[in-house]
Amino acid sequence: MIRALVFDFDGLILDTETPLIDSYGDVHLAHGVPFDRAVFLRSVGHADYAFDPWHGFSPHADRAALELERRARKDERIRRQSVLPGVVALLDAARERGLHVGLASNSEHAWVEPHLARVGLRDRFAFLACRDDVASPKPEPDLYKLVLNHLGLRGHEAIAFEDSHTGSLAAKRAGLWTVAAPNVSTAHHDFTHADLRVASLADCPLPGLLARFGA
Repeated sequence: MIRALVFDFDGLILDTETPLIDSYGDVHLAHGVPFDRAVFLRSVGHADYAFDPWHGFSPHADRAALELERRARKDERIRRQSVLPGVVALLDAARERGLHVGLASNSEHAWVEPHLARVGLRDRFAFLACRDDVASPKPEPDLYKLVLNHLGLRGHEAIAFEDSHTGSLAAKRAGLWTVAAPNVSTAHHDFTHADLRVASLADCPLPGLLARFGA
């Protein structure tokens, strides 16, 4: 019996990942430096993926100033982002059916909570598990296990919604039913381990999910 829904945040509730990548592109373009978007795409959803985002600039470039410029451009882009399709409908349906709703994010509370508050969704989540709550981020199952433990549930009693390979793998490792809804930045990821892949969360109304995974 499904008793909870657990959502990722970045790229699933809000498309914060495309603005992040685009902000690097903005700064590269402004300074006339070529931008290798494919390299940046490989970092999406991977908390432990490290690379030098300013490697194309002169060694003498003021990286602190570049980073300030990038953050300003990113924040401007994210402020224009609305909640992605299907999210609110699933939250409403979960409330109507009395299901628990949790969140498991590789980002920190200081990032997730203000954005949820800005779009009016903070109070829709009974529990938030974020990167600063666990020793190991996704693809390890720690975040999902933390949510399950807090809600007093087992993996098969919850459905996870993810947009990346890393996140969906973490959910499966914790034993949750997993729905992958990739965005434009993660459409190239491998989701063969997920239980269901959809183009958008708008394509998976809750009654159909409960019929598929157990009402």
